[in-house]
Amino acid sequence: MSDNAESTELICDPHELRTLFLFEKLDDDQLAWLCRDGRMENFEPGLVFREGEPATCFYVLMEGEVVLTKQSGGEEIELVRTRHRGSYAGAWTAYMQDKIDQNYSGSFYVTEPSRFYVLEAAVFARMMQEWFPMALHLLEGVFFGNRNSNEIIGQRERLLALGSLSAGLTHELNNPASAAVRATSALRDRVAGMRHKLKMMAHGKFSTETLEALVQLQEEAATQVAKAPTLTPLETADREDELGDWLDEHGIANGWDIAPTFVQAGFDVDWLERVAGTLEGCGTNVFEGAIRWLNYTVETELLMNEITDSTTRVSSLVNAAKQYSQMDRAPFQVVDIHELLKSTLVMLARKIGDDITVVKDFDRTLPQVPCYAAELNQVWTNLIDNAVGAMQGRGTLTVRTYRENDCAVVEIGDTGPGVPAELRHRIFEPFFTTKPVGEGTGLGLDISFRIVAKKHGGDIRVESVPGDTRFIVRLPLDPPNRPADILESSGDPVAQSNLGGE
Repeated sequence: MSDNAESTELICDPHELRTLFLFEKLDDDQLAWLCRDGRMENFEPGLVFREGEPATCFYVLMEGEVVLTKQSGGEEIELVRTRHRGSYAGAWTAYMQDKIDQNYSGSFYVTEPSRFYVLEAAVFARMMQEWFPMALHLLEGVFFGNRNSNEIIGQRERLLALGSLSAGLTHELNNPASAAVRATSALRDRVAGMRHKLKMMAHGKFSTETLEALVQLQEEAATQVAKAPTLTPLETADREDELGDWLDEHGIANGWDIAPTFVQAGFDVDWLERVAGTLEGCGTNVFEGAIRWLNYTVETELLMNEITDSTTRVSSLVNAAKQYSQMDRAPFQVVDIHELLKSTLVMLARKIGDDITVVKDFDRTLPQVPCYAAELNQVWTNLIDNAVGAMQGRGTLTVRTYRENDCAVVEIGDTGPGVPAELRHRIFEPFFTTKPVGEGTGLGLDISFRIVAKKHGGDIRVESVPGDTRFIVRLPLDPPNRPADILESSGDPVAQSNLGGE
């Protein structure tokens, strides 16, 4: 008997039980069995059972008022408040026995003196098995069939997402890798040309001082490339014209081909005048050879910079992929949530495209979050993918973080048309989708909800008006209990605690 139940034994009247929709089709022997094996209890206002405790009893409301709550984002949220006779709660899935989790998944309160018909969970299970064997098999078939369907389709959705991410990552890796290959090939040509020009210059008459000055100019040219100023297109065109004219006036054939390279390195006419002054008296051929030798030097530095940038990009993408997949890391860990978000954005960069502006509004004072990092990345992937789809490839994607009480909050916002008010209460249902047949499984948000709510004890909800839709994820910074190691994949996340009614 519960702590707040009266100790006085109450009489169970089969005729009263028959007035409830739950029992109205039972015969006299069955009603007598219920009264013999069950009991009536009075409860004073207070807690009847708490979320997470073993589900030991099945409760049917005879008179009074009850409230069902559930923990969400560190707060206790009221789900149902009712005075309806015959409403039931508690161990109503006891007939499944050890096939599913048999803990209360919500808390149950009495708000005023109330009376219940109570069955022990084991007795309720035996009743169901003996009285309704066919119905029991059908219920089990539906329950586990839906769960298996969820698992199979959820796994396929994850594989499709992985395939899409892999294709995007391959494309992102191919670009810098191809650039590095092209730059390496061009670099080989430039180095060969530099050797050739050096050989030609060796036949000229240079003093030791001139050679030293020429080498010094080469060093300056290489250094200058690293700190070249950024010019506007107009400034670039003007400087190329200026350098092209100077080279043409000094007898350099095809000087217009050389000018863009010198401009890219940040050189101007004054620098060319220094080169001319250093080689004064060495002859036109030697001067032209020296200019082209310096041009090869600049091109070599620019190509090496391109190779460095490309290989750095490849390395960054590989690191982002490792961060996203959480390869070689513990499933449960304390992480900087921003690193997870950034790695997801990198992985989805190709899908996001160039016509969507990404705004990252990160609260860097946010402490690290205890979580299953790889699974949270799946949540970010689902939410960002939905946002991109809603905007049809054009708009603003906002990723925002902040602290709210004892929770870390992540908002994924988009400027799409919004979620209609009549659909908002359904978007987290399994298999519900607004996409055309064949384009969506309807499991992305369902999976995200279960990862956030069931595995992390958090909360996910949507706020939407046309042009501003935000999915808001709250994660406890200090969860009272470490989440279960295995994510349940069974339908409604609060099914076992729902108050049944007519």
